[in-house]
Amino acid sequence: MRRLFSPIALLAGLLAFAQEKNDTIKKEKEIEAVTVTVRKPTVESKVDRTVFNVANSSILAGNTTWDVLRMTPLVSIDNNDAVKAEGESVTVYINDRKSVFTGKELKEYLKTIPADNLMKIEVITSPSSRYETAGSVINIVLKKRDDEGIKGSVTFNNRQQQKNSQYTNLNLNYHKKNFTQTFIGSYSDNSYLQKSSLLSTVYADNSLTEINTESTGRSKSPSGSSTSEFELNDKNTVGLILEYYQGNSSNSSDANGITSINNDLKSSYTQNQWSTGLNRNLGANLFYKFYDKEKNRILDVNLGSNYYGQSEDNNFVKNQLAGTTTSLYETKVLSDTENRNYYLKIDYTQPLGKEWGTMEIGGKMDFNNNVVPNDLFATQMDGLSGHDIFHYEDNINSLYANYSKTFFKKLETRIGLRYEYINYKMRQDVAGTSRKDSYGAFLPNLLLKYTFSDKYDLSLTYNRNLWRPWYAEFNPFMIPNDNGFYSRGNLELEPNPSHRLYMKLGLFKKYFISARYMYTDQDYWTSYIFENNAADPTKNRTITQPDNFSGRVQKYYLFANTNQTFLKNKLTVNVGLGWYYIDNSDFNLRNDLKGQKYVNYWGGSTNISYTNLFDKNINLSAWVEISNQNSGNSYANRTNVFHNISVTKIFPKTQMEASLQLMNIFQRPNFDTTTFNQTGTLRNSMQWDWYGVSLSFVKRFGNQKVKENTKTDVEKNSGGGK
Repeated sequence: MRRLFSPIALLAGLLAFAQEKNDTIKKEKEIEAVTVTVRKPTVESKVDRTVFNVANSSILAGNTTWDVLRMTPLVSIDNNDAVKAEGESVTVYINDRKSVFTGKELKEYLKTIPADNLMKIEVITSPSSRYETAGSVINIVLKKRDDEGIKGSVTFNNRQQQKNSQYTNLNLNYHKKNFTQTFIGSYSDNSYLQKSSLLSTVYADNSLTEINTESTGRSKSPSGSSTSEFELNDKNTVGLILEYYQGNSSNSSDANGITSINNDLKSSYTQNQWSTGLNRNLGANLFYKFYDKEKNRILDVNLGSNYYGQSEDNNFVKNQLAGTTTSLYETKVLSDTENRNYYLKIDYTQPLGKEWGTMEIGGKMDFNNNVVPNDLFATQMDGLSGHDIFHYEDNINSLYANYSKTFFKKLETRIGLRYEYINYKMRQDVAGTSRKDSYGAFLPNLLLKYTFSDKYDLSLTYNRNLWRPWYAEFNPFMIPNDNGFYSRGNLELEPNPSHRLYMKLGLFKKYFISARYMYTDQDYWTSYIFENNAADPTKNRTITQPDNFSGRVQKYYLFANTNQTFLKNKLTVNVGLGWYYIDNSDFNLRNDLKGQKYVNYWGGSTNISYTNLFDKNINLSAWVEISNQNSGNSYANRTNVFHNISVTKIFPKTQMEASLQLMNIFQRPNFDTTTFNQTGTLRNSMQWDWYGVSLSFVKRFGNQKVKENTKTDVEKNSGGGK
């Protein structure tokens, strides 16, 4: 840890000394003109959200939106690419439009959006009823350029990790009078190398299995998006957003495993896996917006559809040895997923006179139709299904209302209620299994903020949330994994309700202390099933699947944050430190888990940025995060310290930028957790390929002035907005 923070502290000291000396020289010169530029702090802490203002940050050059998201305060990403805020699952929005992607699909999509387009990232820990979410919301706000003429940028990036990757993108924007057209095109060629080890223990026979896996992969991904916007008059705007993404992937892995009982070798295996895949996404969103600035009335109408298709050819060759018996298993899995989504969303905001606050109402109809054909060919089927088609359909209808009002010019209030009703059904064509269900849920929320003075304020929020399983988690078709295990979904998964209470104290508009309490009495996590074949140990099998877990889990969280500027606002420092405490005692007791009853750990992050070093248009930034990933029945065995240092040189006359980034050069990330279930434990250690050096060049052209493509004043001040 000292090796990491010492260079950063030294860097900050040198910057301060160099700038002080440079400012002394400048004072001796005659000042012909003075320009005052007001910059937003890098990190803003608001009553219901934390805002990461990155529009002018040096971390944007050459990065994608996914890269910047990883460096956002309060945000963490686990080894399965699941995005979390304060350790809890989130819903991602882009310009207030909900993303249809999660997990690895979301990662690949965000990699197609250049970070150069980012205005800010909002981590909304207490969202209003307007949002469709099961917890916190991450809203990614993109820049909007509306100055006359053509403008844009071209970016070239090369990243050297264990493998070499390249990325390039083109941004074009045209604006004339009432019409704006934006086009984004990108192409990436990414390669990776990943190593992992797994240690599985079974209580029943005291068996121990060690598995080591090394995987390599490559993906080539072209993408493009178009946004057309036309202002009919000063109150009415219509527009169309089109998005296309394609990914061509290939990967291979080598795994070896050894199983022993009481230190006696029982069996071993080696497995080779290779696969190729193609996935495509096509999205369309037609929108209309009415905004009466005089009366602060707003109407938003969005009609859209999304199509996602993925085909994959996966091959496995496994040699297994048990005693003197050797078995060879050859398996091929073909899948061809097709997902279709259609939606209509309407939102309306209406002030109720000057003294009666603001009312916001809206609703959404959402239709999903997912079809997942699977074919499995194997030399020995051993109970595996050879062919099936999984269908999943749902219709989610929702209505919401928010009311906001300020009393006595000191007490800000927002009360909201959302009602969601889902009707869903699923089936397998061959196996004949099926399920059909429906349910409704009321999701209230409350926000209170009292301002004692311009230096002190206190806020309190409450949210009830409901987390639903992802369609793929239901699919019971069993397939092999690259480490020799098998995986399948579970038709019987249930939603997970939770309650969250959040309090924040603001001091001098610079210091913030917050506390959070979260409660749930049921959840679903990954479980491991060990199938032993006494007659033929070569047919032993370990299966992973999501399962329902009942039991109370209580989480407590304390966090302190400050944002400071120094050296005439050139040096900005944001520091956040949090302490987490989890009570799993009832959860472990009711599910017969031998994990820790009580877990506590520290976490935090620091963002440091320096603008215009030596008045030579050199921007510096550094980011550090201390991360422990504990969730459900999985516990972290080690603390990761993620870090990134970047230097950007700007050439104003040619509108060019050059950027150098150093990623996790002092400590390479290693995800290491132990998962507990009723039959045993599983320790998974994975070395991430997120380290190395990145070099980027950016060429801009045209007028680069931007304005925020985000909420209007009435939406911002209503205590929740979008």
